Amino acid sequence: MTDHPRPAAASSDEPDFDDVTRAVLTASRLLVAVSARSLAAMEDNVTVPQFRMLVVLATRGATKLVVLADQLGVSPSTAMRMVDRLITAGLADRRHNPDNRRETILTVTDSGRRLVEDVTARRRAEIAVIVERMEPAQRSALVTALTAFSEAGGEPPVTHPDVLPHPLGWTDPPR
Repeated sequence: MTDHPRPAAASSDEPDFDDVTRAVLTASRLLVAVSARSLAAMEDNVTVPQFRMLVVLATRGATKLVVLADQLGVSPSTAMRMVDRLITAGLADRRHNPDNRRETILTVTDSGRRLVEDVTARRRAEIAVIVERMEPAQRSALVTALTAFSEAGGEPPVTHPDVLPHPLGWTDPPR
């Protein structure tokens, strides 16, 4: 792990770099827990890596195996095993690329799309309950802070609550 320069706080009222880092780590623990709970009901059907694959297929549409493997940061053989399991579960499908019969195109099925939508809806509902507990000024500050944090990390904004953007935080952050 490389050390990054730690900017000094501008004044005693501003949290220092370590305070901000601790706050983000604490919030990330909460968000991971929310994500885990939203997937818990699906645990018998899909693993977290398989769910990631379904999300990419649901957001990108028909995708070649090598592109999908690259997006997930796994080898094509690992991606193929994951796809095979999803196909067996009826959550994904494969077909020949009409433009190149030697290529296979992978898609999410209606059942796979519903699973992604259900998990996303559970996650959204639980986050909404948490946000509702906050004061309006805190919610406004949270939007500003999280937007800046996401932009600094290179994550595209969610433009519509039912549309998940790509790359979904699964690529290396910009340097």
